[in-house]
Amino acid sequence: MSKVIVSGMRPTGKLHLGHYLGVIKNWVELQDKYDCYFFVADWHALTTKYDKTDELRQNTYDVVMDWLACGIDPEKAVIYVQSLIPEVAELNVYLSMITPQNWVERDPTLKDMVKILKTKEGQGQQMNYGLLGYPVLMSADIMMMNADYVPVGSDQVAHIEITRDIVRRFNNLYGEFFHEAQPLLNNCALICGLDGNKMGKSYHNDIKISDSAEETSKKIMTAITDRSRLRKDDLGHPDECEVAFKYWQIFGSESDINTVRCECEKGQRGCAQCKRQLGDKVNEILAPIREKRAYYENHPDEVEEIIRSGSKKARQKASEVLDNVKDLVKIYK
Repeated sequence: MSKVIVSGMRPTGKLHLGHYLGVIKNWVELQDKYDCYFFVADWHALTTKYDKTDELRQNTYDVVMDWLACGIDPEKAVIYVQSLIPEVAELNVYLSMITPQNWVERDPTLKDMVKILKTKEGQGQQMNYGLLGYPVLMSADIMMMNADYVPVGSDQVAHIEITRDIVRRFNNLYGEFFHEAQPLLNNCALICGLDGNKMGKSYHNDIKISDSAEETSKKIMTAITDRSRLRKDDLGHPDECEVAFKYWQIFGSESDINTVRCECEKGQRGCAQCKRQLGDKVNEILAPIREKRAYYENHPDEVEEIIRSGSKKARQKASEVLDNVKDLVKIYK
């Protein structure tokens, strides 16, 4: 049997190039090698956005449409919505009973969420009970499918350590059952926002997968370049170009990158010209993705069917796992 992979995303809106390059592109490759379960974490969205649910359902659709547009295939991977798998909530209860409080409080996932609450975006919210239990619910998501691997970036490895701790504690208490999920490092490109900071919706520096070609070109024209250049014929420093040249290194061919570097260093390429060409290159790459997304936008019934069918498959797997858990815990059935 193939090894099992589990990963998910919170539905906070339409996805951007950071999601595509850092996560989804890797998922597309993994779906041909593993049994993949990709879920929309709508319960997790409620940990900080419990009072802003008007767009939650649409955000869920947008996430799934972006996944499908980027190449996640429902015939290869199971696409599901977290809240459609009530078994996750029940497993979360059992896991919460055996998880020490200090494990939760030191978890880096929770610490990251608390930091967000303290920012302007978080609007100074207090930590609620659901957010405090976020690491345990995350562990339930992973353990629900008895995952072997969780795809993560190198900076996220510590985030699944609490899951491994909970697995070991469960197995020691009730008998060996759960796999100790291993981090599966991806080698995807990381892309900064148009202002040089981390790309994010709340920073208004992102390029969305669903943006039109015109919107993308317009956004790229705002990208930061080499701050030392004042005129087109000034000698440039590509490695000091804060955003534009980094994008060329991600989206351009080797020939493109060499040409841009050479012309920039010789003062033969103006920054505005460079960004116009960069916009054309990015749009060329995104064109087939946008075409697929437009199809699903015009066929919402197909998206709904993919969600329902995938969630049914995921629930079958979850039911089998939970049945074993209840036997081991000796809970009434």
